[in-house]
Amino acid sequence: MPKSRIRKKADYTPPPAKQATNIKLNSRAWVAPVMLAMFLIGLAWIVVFYVTDGSLPVDALGNWNIVVGFGFIAAGFGVSTQWK
Repeated sequence: MPKSRIRKKADYTPPPAKQATNIKLNSRAWVAPVMLAMFLIGLAWIVVFYVTDGSLPVDALGNWNIVVGFGFIAAGFGVSTQWK
């Protein structure tokens, strides 16, 4: 009986090395100052409202001044989502 041919396997060649890409994780320069400013404005708004017994910052809003202060704080948290 004739001998079968032996197939030669190709030598293993590793895939080409991938080049490392630089990932920029720089946050936008305006995010941190705006976030902190919103937090501080909201906190100051609420503190001034309580210290002046409701006559400041806007007398016509009454107790809605608390909502405005927390709105500034919520906006600060919204801005904080842009921080990388």
